[in-house]
Amino acid sequence: MAKIYLETPLTREQVLQFRAGDEVFLNGTIYVARDAAHKRLLELIDRGEEFPVNLKNEVVFYAGPTPPKPGQIIGSIAPTTASRMDPYTPAMYKYGVKATIGKGPRSQEVREACQQYEAVCFAAIGGLSALLAQKVKAAEVVAYEDLGPEAIRKLTVEQFPVMVVYDSHGGDMYEQEIAKYRTLS
Repeated sequence: MAKIYLETPLTREQVLQFRAGDEVFLNGTIYVARDAAHKRLLELIDRGEEFPVNLKNEVVFYAGPTPPKPGQIIGSIAPTTASRMDPYTPAMYKYGVKATIGKGPRSQEVREACQQYEAVCFAAIGGLSALLAQKVKAAEVVAYEDLGPEAIRKLTVEQFPVMVVYDSHGGDMYEQEIAKYRTLS
């Protein structure tokens, strides 16, 4: 397991270097989008239309931030359960998204899509919403403002901490960690 510090957007070469269990610290831009935004994006893919924001080679964070308090850039922001986005994720990877951030295990279809489209699933630790908000240096709604907290937001982040849970080579952090504990019993 390595500690990797990098700038976004991601390149194919960066994604291919990741291994399940790596700690990654993102700097640059990531995009926030959840269920309702993903549904609209998939409808655009189905119609052959362009996205309202170019997400190719980008990182999509499954979160719904709370409104900022005075003096804050963004309110608390934490990952939502990633499996809720599983119906959309393979199409998003095929479109060109290089990474997603959520929490919890993903479907076999998503894990296979990571390999097929050379993408990666990151996890952020749930319960660290205040800390994650401190890593956000700028935030703006860039699409679907009518969705409120589910609008697509562009975040500028510094040292945003995530873990590689599924890499583009078939690595699975959850299985790796479970195997370690099985040998202890």
